[in-house]
Amino acid sequence: MRAKEPAALTREEAAAELERLSREIAYHDDLYHRRDAPEVSDADYDALRRRNDAIEARFPELVRDDSPSRRVGAAPSGGFVKVTHAAPMLSLGNAFDASDVIDFYARIRRFLGLGEDEAVDIVAEPKIDGLSISLRYEDGRFVLGATRGDGSVGENVTRNLRTMDDVPDRLSGAAPAILEVRGEVYMRRDDFLALNRGREEADEPPFANPRNAAAGSLRQLDPAITAGRPLRLYAYGLGEHDGAVGETHWEYLRNLEAWGFRVNPLAAPCRSAEEALALHERIAAGRADLDHDIDGVVYKVNRFDWQRRLGNVSRAPRWAVAHKFPAERAETVIEAISIQVGRTGALTPVANLRPVTVGGVVVGRATLHNEDEIARKGVREGDTVIVQRAGDVIPQVVAVVEAKRPSSAAPFVFPGRCPECGSLAQREEGEAVRRCTGGLICPAQAVARLKHFVSRDAFDIEGLGARHIEAFWREKLIEKPGDIFRLADHGAALVEREGWAERSVANLLAAIEDRRSIPFERLVYALGIPQVGQATARLLARQYRTLPAWREAMLAAQDSEGEVYAELVDIDGIGPSVAADIVDFFREAHNLEAVRDLEAELQIAAPEAVAAESPVSGKTVVFTGTLETMTRAEAKARAESLGAKVSGSVSRKTDYVVIGSDAGSKARKAGELGVAILSEQDWREMVGG
Repeated sequence: MRAKEPAALTREEAAAELERLSREIAYHDDLYHRRDAPEVSDADYDALRRRNDAIEARFPELVRDDSPSRRVGAAPSGGFVKVTHAAPMLSLGNAFDASDVIDFYARIRRFLGLGEDEAVDIVAEPKIDGLSISLRYEDGRFVLGATRGDGSVGENVTRNLRTMDDVPDRLSGAAPAILEVRGEVYMRRDDFLALNRGREEADEPPFANPRNAAAGSLRQLDPAITAGRPLRLYAYGLGEHDGAVGETHWEYLRNLEAWGFRVNPLAAPCRSAEEALALHERIAAGRADLDHDIDGVVYKVNRFDWQRRLGNVSRAPRWAVAHKFPAERAETVIEAISIQVGRTGALTPVANLRPVTVGGVVVGRATLHNEDEIARKGVREGDTVIVQRAGDVIPQVVAVVEAKRPSSAAPFVFPGRCPECGSLAQREEGEAVRRCTGGLICPAQAVARLKHFVSRDAFDIEGLGARHIEAFWREKLIEKPGDIFRLADHGAALVEREGWAERSVANLLAAIEDRRSIPFERLVYALGIPQVGQATARLLARQYRTLPAWREAMLAAQDSEGEVYAELVDIDGIGPSVAADIVDFFREAHNLEAVRDLEAELQIAAPEAVAAESPVSGKTVVFTGTLETMTRAEAKARAESLGAKVSGSVSRKTDYVVIGSDAGSKARKAGELGVAILSEQDWREMVGG
């Protein structure tokens, strides 16, 4: 059965699909950005994000707090000191064909209210396939270098970056007193091949591709290893700064060269979409002749004042887009289809491929998403399939070559029972996935929940990885989260385990002790409640402040007609669907027992009070009528950037209604309810222009 288009989904189907997409995209983000070990192609990954965005556009009320559209990359690894970026390092939206690029130009015109005849100048730059970094200079001296990480927090790799010739220790000429330069660390193809030859001669595993080699080389704990690797840098972006860098991005690139950085020589200004597309075609045609990998061309609005007005949407700037190159393809055979079980019981099919080289990378596995996807593509074990990749990662299955299908190949029968515990696997009406009903008696679910509990964004316990969780669970050393904090009781048994020694056990127990004190919001996220991502966890922590208060409130909220339940669903960002999952979690006795057990083991820090950051921080604002000095989209983006909540309707909870010409019924309702009414000029004065 073909997967439904977003427009054909029911609300329930859409919610289930968004949950699946959130989990799957987060998994691939972690593999790509933190572990440098991706498992799906760029094209496959981009398809997941496009489907997520399309469903969210159709059902905006279902946008999840852990939505892929609200996050960037993955949390940093634990091997380096963490660095909070002064200005976030955002990801980029994607364009896949000419129509997407034309739409990009049209969105800019609409947002800024530009006429059709007004030129939109952009700068086009090749998209280097490497590792994004930020370089901070103070008074012209290099003081800090960090990876992108999750966009907000990265890894301090300053010592490693100092070993690179392309990273100037001092800037040439006059530069701002504080300047953050964004760039891409990469490795040339010939250097990559020479590095792998040396590794093979030393009986070391080769790197899969130049991107992984660059990322792995920069993240060495020993800078001497990084110094021996042939890493290079192109500078292209701007972070925090306190002085003049130019009025346009093109001027900034010229200044970067004057300050001592290498800038991509293929970067060029373009006056129209036609010029941009022609440049993309020329760069794509010469791609094979370059000495390094690229996977597309990035278009950036040239004027910095327009960039500031356009701002960002969640994880990406409105003023830039990455125009990707077409994916590469190859043929291989599906040797087997296996089923993986996640922490929510979702059964995910995985194609185990006969290893094949696609664009110089050997790949062997690909997710098949769900049983509908298998049926839609008609995939069978033994089939010869077309696989494709874009960039440097494992492919997606594009289609079956039916002419090569062996006579013995039978349609794949999706299991009706969990392959891990034998429990019934049910597919609820409106859901795209089949789930094991075994709950915590299912080893796969129990282990997956424990893995989530110790993951980077949850308790982040260094040295307690997925492999250790699986082994400790099998040996009944850890059966529920609280057991982690009692591992010291098994210290002697741990020392006797293969691969462990007194020092490694002591390090693990010290890391566990270090996490006995935990912010409340991280604990909430760590519990793994469906639909409760990091943003929702923060909302709950700020609302209820302590674990006992939250626990008792959720028990009381089981009365869906009561006041406590009403308070839960009234939290901005938590609707009935999310509230139901939270209440259901506390309705299960084993979950309640696990929470109480943790409460006895931990010191849980209440969240700090949120300070007002602007006159409208925390206020609910409604815009109505035609605005003269800015578009509605620009006004909304400005309000949200200042911490306001923008609503489409007026109620007693509304703080301000900003009216333009032809305001209509919303202005009348604001007057009836006594809500403060502001003119456009009043609003601009309130928020500072």
